[in-house]
Amino acid sequence: MTLPDTPLSPAAGADRTFQVDLRGLVDLLSHHLYSSPRVYLRELMQNAVDALTARHALEPPAPADAFGIRLYADGSVVRVEDDGVGLTEADVHTFLATIGRSSKRAEGIAEQRADFIGQFGIGLLSCFLVADEIHVLSRSARTPDAPAVEWRGRGDGSYTVRTLPATARPRPGTTVTLTPRADAGEWTRPAQVHALARHFGSLLRHPVTFDDGTGGAGGPGASVNPEPAPWARTYPTPGARSRALAAYGADVFGFTPLDTIELDLPAVGLKGIACVLPETVPAGRRHGHRVHVKGMLLSEQAEEILPEWAFFVRCVVDAESLRPTASRESLYEDDTLAAVRDALADRLRAWIARAAASDPDLLARFLQAHHLAVKSLAVHDDEILRMLLPWLPFETTDGHTTLDEFARTHRTVLVTSSVEEFRQVAAIASAAGLGVVNGGYTYDRELVHRLPEIRPDAAVADLDPETLTAHLDPVDRETELAAAAYLARARDVLAVFDCDVALRTFQPASAPALLVDSREARHERTRSQLAREQEGGLWGDILGALRQEAPRAQLILNQLNPLVRTAVTIDEPELARTSAEALYGQAAMLSRRPLRPSESSLINRSFLDLLAHALRKDS
Repeated sequence: MTLPDTPLSPAAGADRTFQVDLRGLVDLLSHHLYSSPRVYLRELMQNAVDALTARHALEPPAPADAFGIRLYADGSVVRVEDDGVGLTEADVHTFLATIGRSSKRAEGIAEQRADFIGQFGIGLLSCFLVADEIHVLSRSARTPDAPAVEWRGRGDGSYTVRTLPATARPRPGTTVTLTPRADAGEWTRPAQVHALARHFGSLLRHPVTFDDGTGGAGGPGASVNPEPAPWARTYPTPGARSRALAAYGADVFGFTPLDTIELDLPAVGLKGIACVLPETVPAGRRHGHRVHVKGMLLSEQAEEILPEWAFFVRCVVDAESLRPTASRESLYEDDTLAAVRDALADRLRAWIARAAASDPDLLARFLQAHHLAVKSLAVHDDEILRMLLPWLPFETTDGHTTLDEFARTHRTVLVTSSVEEFRQVAAIASAAGLGVVNGGYTYDRELVHRLPEIRPDAAVADLDPETLTAHLDPVDRETELAAAAYLARARDVLAVFDCDVALRTFQPASAPALLVDSREARHERTRSQLAREQEGGLWGDILGALRQEAPRAQLILNQLNPLVRTAVTIDEPELARTSAEALYGQAAMLSRRPLRPSESSLINRSFLDLLAHALRKDS
C-alpha cells in the first residue's frame, strides 16, 4: 500500500509524490473516522455485498440468492468469503494497493454506483484496526479461466501479490482472512463475530451464513439473516401484519409500541416502520433512529432522518438512495435526505389524522403521552391545528381539560403569560367565575390565541391585572373609610416595591391578600430604574418627566379574611407597618415567583418584628 519512492533531489519544479504513513493513517481511522474497531466486519461484509451486486450486474439472469456470503471465526482467524465479481491481478494492483481508489468506479460499473453501499475505497484499511496483516484471495468472474490472485497487505505499508493456479480458488469470488492481534479479541471472538454479523447484516438481501468451526449452533450454514425484513414478508391478514411489525419494533427498541406506522417512499426505495413511544418524552429530546442502506446497518443514532418535532417515534428503515458519510456511520446531509425527512414527516401527520378520524381511543392515549410534541407541530401546521387543537389538554381554572370543552363553559377565555401568573390568580379567578388558561408552558399561549380559528364563537384575551381586579367586589364606603389610615401607611411602606394597596372582597376567604404583578411589569420597572440611575442631571429629569410611568404592582387585601379585618384596625404605626410588610411577603411567596433580595429581607424582618411584638404583649 505504499507509493513509489521519489528521487531524493528532484529537479526544480518536478512533481513529487505523497508518501503515506500507513500506521498513522490507521490511527486516524480508528480515532477519528470510525466509532469502534467493530466496523471492520461491516466493511468486509459491505465489500462482499458490493462484489455480489457487481456479479449480478455481470450475470443478470442469476437469481438474487444464487450467490452468498460466508463468515468463519474460530478464535484464531476471521474469514469473509463471497461469490462476487472477484479481482484480476491488475485489479489487485489498482484497487487494493492504492488508498482511496474504489473498484466500483471501474469497467462499466460506475454508471451503476447507486447499486453499491460503499462509495469509498478506504474500507479495507479498517481491518488494520484488529489485525496486522490482511490476506486476500480472489478470482475474477469477468475473465473466463482467470487465475487466482493472492494479495497480502501488512500494517507497515508493504504488500505482496502473486498469481496462483485457478485450483487455489475453484469458483469466482473473494476471500479475506485476518489473523487478529492479541488485543483485538474483544471484536474477533466467534460469538462476537456472529453477533456483529447479525447486528450489521440482519436485513441484507443476499444470504449470509456463519461458521464457528465447532459444528454447534454457530456451525456450518448458521444463517445470519434467515428472513427478509418484516415489511417485505407476506402475512395472512392485516392484523397479523400489524402484530408482526409491532413485535419487530419491540425486539429492536426494547419497548412495546403504542402503534406502528408503516413507512414507504418508493422514490428513494425506503421502507420501514415508525414505532410510537408509549410514554412521554422530555421536550426536545431526540431519539436516534436505526437506518439501513441497501440492507446494511448504517447507524442506530440517525437523528437527521426525522424533523425535531417527531420525538414521539423511533424508526427503523432501509433505503436504497440515501448517501452515507465517509465513515458510513451516519447520513450525508443533502437534498435527498431533506426530501426524505419532509416525506416521512408527512407520513407521521397522516397517521395522526387517521387516528383523529377513526380511532379516538388511540388518539386519546397518544395525546396523553405526547401532547407537547403535537402542540409543537400544531404551531406550524394549520391542518394539524384545525384537527387536534380541540383535543389537546391544557391547564385551566377548571382543571386539566381540552380547549373545546373549556370554551363551552367560558365565553371569554383568558390566558396568562407565565406559569407563576396562573398559579397566583387561579383560585381567585375561579371563584370569581373567570375562565383562565395557563399560557406559561411552551406553545400553549400561542395555541390558545388561535382558538377562534377553530371556534369562531370563542373570544380569547390575555389576562391583565385590570381584568382580574375588575371582577373583585369592592367594599362598602364605610369599611373603606375605616381602613383608609391603615391603607395609607401600607402604601408608604410598600412604595419601595412600586406596589399599590387596595381593599376588596373575594373568594376564597382563606386568602388574606393577592399580589397582582406581571413579569412584564416587573421588567419594565427594572428598566426604568436603571435608566433613571444612568441618566441623572437635568436631561435625566426632563426624560423622566416624559417617560410613561411603569405599571405598578398591586397588593389586594381581602376584607373577607379575619386577619385582614383585624389588621386594618391597627392604630399603632410600627405594628401597622410590620403587618403590611408581612401581608406583602406572604402574598409574594404565594405567587411562586422568584423573590428579590429586598423581599426576602422584608419577610425575615416582618416575621421577627411580629414575634417580638407578640412576646412583649404576653409579658
